[in-house]
Amino acid sequence: MAYFLGIDLGTSALKGLVFDQTGELQGTASADYPLSSPRPGFSEQEPMHWQEAADKVIKTLIQQLPKLQKELIGISFSGQMHSLVLLDEENRAIRPAILWNDVRTTKQCQAIMASFGEEIKAITKNVALEGFTLPKILWVQEHEPEHWQQVRHMMLPKDYLAFWLTGNYSMDYSDAAGTLLLDIEKKCWSEAILGKFAIASDLLPPLFESAAPVGQMRKELQEAFGFEQEVTIYAGGADNACAALGSGIIAEGVGMVSIGTSGVFLFFEEAQEVDYQGDLHLFRHAIKDKLYSMGVTLAAGNSLSWYRDTFAPNQSFQELLSAISEVKPGAEGLLFTPYIVGERTPHTDSQIRGSFIGIDTRHREKHFSRAVLEGITFSLKDSQMIMEERAQRKFTQIVSVGGGAKNAEWLQMQADIFNAEMLTLSTEQGPGMGAAMLAAIGSGIYPDAAACVNAFVKYSKAIAPIPENVAKYQEIYAIYRTVYQQTAPICHALAQIE
Repeated sequence: MAYFLGIDLGTSALKGLVFDQTGELQGTASADYPLSSPRPGFSEQEPMHWQEAADKVIKTLIQQLPKLQKELIGISFSGQMHSLVLLDEENRAIRPAILWNDVRTTKQCQAIMASFGEEIKAITKNVALEGFTLPKILWVQEHEPEHWQQVRHMMLPKDYLAFWLTGNYSMDYSDAAGTLLLDIEKKCWSEAILGKFAIASDLLPPLFESAAPVGQMRKELQEAFGFEQEVTIYAGGADNACAALGSGIIAEGVGMVSIGTSGVFLFFEEAQEVDYQGDLHLFRHAIKDKLYSMGVTLAAGNSLSWYRDTFAPNQSFQELLSAISEVKPGAEGLLFTPYIVGERTPHTDSQIRGSFIGIDTRHREKHFSRAVLEGITFSLKDSQMIMEERAQRKFTQIVSVGGGAKNAEWLQMQADIFNAEMLTLSTEQGPGMGAAMLAAIGSGIYPDAAACVNAFVKYSKAIAPIPENVAKYQEIYAIYRTVYQQTAPICHALAQIE
């Protein structure tokens, strides 16, 4: 039996998942690490903590499954996107990694768009946002020139682990697409962008397909872990790309909605010439020569958590949502916008804030609870509508993962608001499963992604939209779309007073 290890390097923890060649999960382990915020808006981590966590997870999995020492074939990764890792000539981290959720780079983003914005959009198909890697590089150039002078290698978090395991530098196309340095059509580092921002090309790693091998595990590590065989390390992919693969998003017409702290609406893109002019993210998929488009709601699950913690702190989420089935679609005239920390898609507005609109004396907790779920889902539909209106995309099925997949009423709500059949995974393992699948594909056990998905990905019963609910939600959503323009001037004015 062949085994494959997927390592998911997240923001707060690293998780390892072992699958056998039939797609069955055989073992899991995780290790936490700290997040540092030395100043407001700063978010950093020590790369060495990722390495220590990976070491611990691999050893734990070997203890659980001793046969891995003879039968583990390959390791691959999913990783947090955009986060900047800088190494010196001795391959030591020069400073803590600047993470994807760090927001110190607003001025750098503005400078990029003012001086090179149209070129950036044409080359990368994205706009400069604080999360991306290029603005972080410019911040280091400007604020830490002594560190910039020491830089000999730049990479993203998962690639730091691949380097630790193999001694080779690498980055896959799906992660590279989130740096604002990749020519997304030509699949190479953009000479124009590197030249404009004084970044030497030899600082960047070679580019690989996600399922491509980047090297064998170093002999000293192989011996330390007790592996009797060579273990191949595969490039891996960005977390959203791996989550899409692990959800079976490998064909056009199928989307994915993921509701965690933030929310993602993602669509597989077959056509290479698609261009949303930066209104959606457009990235390389973990599947060779494929793309995916993606919109983001900044406070999806976060809106529900805020609502619960503020108004019903002693209730579980199950208790909080237990009565929403008693409320008809539309929450009897109550509307919520989930802009409590600003918004990304489609507004890219850090100062907009959320609202409840239409409150009257008949509204009770169950109405507010339903309105919050509807508002989160409407916000994600904004991304769907850009795809439909700008690129004539049609959705036949949408896979729901994360918090939105855990409540039957919310799943029906998604089916009705998105007007598509909703699927959930029988066993949801997140991006780490997609990473393990990349190792399985790269090893040749499966000839292609479709064969691997058939083995690994299983769905529960589909949920179909209810036509009368669809019609009602279309009317309400049309009203929802007008709220931003009405409330933005007020929120911006209040922000100036603060």
